[in-house]
Amino acid sequence: MVSRVIPVETFDLVIFGGTGDLARRKILPGLFRRFRVGQMPEEARIIAAARGDMDRAAFQAMVRDALIEFVEPEARSSEMIEGFLNHLDYASVDAMGESGWDTLRGKLRDGKIRAFYFSVAPSLFGAIAERLKTYGLANEDSRIVVEKPFGRDLESAKILNKGLAEYFDESQIYRIDHYLGKETVQNLMAVRFGNILFEPLWNAQYIDHVQITVAETVGVGGRGSYYDKSGAMRDMVQNHIMQLLCLTAMEPPARFEPDAVRDEKLKVIRALDPVTVQDVVRGQYQETSDLAGYLEDSENPDSNTESFVAMKLEIANWRWQGTPFYIRTGKRLRARMSEIVIRFREIPHSIFGADSGSKANELSIRLQPNEGMDLRVTIKEPGPGGMRLVDVPLDMTFAKVLGPDADDVPDAYERLIMDVIRGNQTLFMRGDEVEAAWAWTDPIISAWEEADKRPAPYDSGSSGPEEALALMHRDNRRWKEIRS
Repeated sequence: MVSRVIPVETFDLVIFGGTGDLARRKILPGLFRRFRVGQMPEEARIIAAARGDMDRAAFQAMVRDALIEFVEPEARSSEMIEGFLNHLDYASVDAMGESGWDTLRGKLRDGKIRAFYFSVAPSLFGAIAERLKTYGLANEDSRIVVEKPFGRDLESAKILNKGLAEYFDESQIYRIDHYLGKETVQNLMAVRFGNILFEPLWNAQYIDHVQITVAETVGVGGRGSYYDKSGAMRDMVQNHIMQLLCLTAMEPPARFEPDAVRDEKLKVIRALDPVTVQDVVRGQYQETSDLAGYLEDSENPDSNTESFVAMKLEIANWRWQGTPFYIRTGKRLRARMSEIVIRFREIPHSIFGADSGSKANELSIRLQPNEGMDLRVTIKEPGPGGMRLVDVPLDMTFAKVLGPDADDVPDAYERLIMDVIRGNQTLFMRGDEVEAAWAWTDPIISAWEEADKRPAPYDSGSSGPEEALALMHRDNRRWKEIRS
């Protein structure tokens, strides 16, 4: 299998916060990989804009070190790195002041695509957007990329959206959620809408329930002050998990076009029923013999912030009425795993008798690690002794199926940045979508704050609090085991 690499048009990409951690770990290594496979045009330029007093050579040296640290050795060579560094430039710019903007404008070329990546705190979005227009850096064809968090509640999200909308049209704003750039997430749409096998069964008549799990093994050490003001609900559920839920539950769009897809996602959010208190579990990891607890990591001994959330959700529409969606996410869990599980209903009548066992089909979509899918189907257990049924997986792990070409599958940031250059907003959130997600989330958070109840404790390295297991046990269902 040979992967196709389609070059993009020549562009000038300005990365505000271009010397920061996200740029070093994800953005610049991602652009290097696109350069390595020949997708970046010869005349493309990447300009870092930051407050530091740095010249081009110093910035190139910093990027060289970052590529050596964050790009796998087999994917880089000295010659390839030097070729990529030739595309880089640097400008010292004060995002909240007036210095450096004329210099930055002088580095941009007429007639080229201009994209501006805001790899900075949301508090700087409005100031940068204003100065891009005031100093004539952006035009009607320019694009801006903004990172989450898109506010911390509905009110702040509206303020952010309004601030950007004063200077840029919605068609120019790309709100990036790297989960939507994952190959498996997009394959979810391909499986649903490209196969007659699944879409007729993708409803409450045939699906018993859906599980969405995003589990992490790391704690909040190093970003405790941020996380203590955020928590798992704001950090993961309102954005990443909400996007996975929308893609799993949405109706088929008329066309695979940005607004057609995003219209259907918005309908899912607006169809979500309010969540009752008994359908929510909040957890906080606690200290074990070899791992610190959340209170130690956050350095706040009185914190009620949740590091774990599990919820039962209901979607009030014809397709999903009566089929619950169970979501969970947490830190310091047993394994790093992101997975969507579609559990189909059992057959209405077994011709094999009670002794054969009761089985149900299950489709698992793995986002990380080992991206891929497997479909569990029921067969006869080999051997004599009657008809006994067992489940076996039909496994499609990308690394196995694609072989060497799996190494060339772009990661999320690579894909999404190239979509920005192409002007394709399909995998980016729209402003009304962000606001609808907060409108659903805010009442849940408010109910927690009013209750002022401590999150349920769970051991670091476990699968979460016991209350999360009970959330499904009461419905005679079980979570799929968290495993790598």
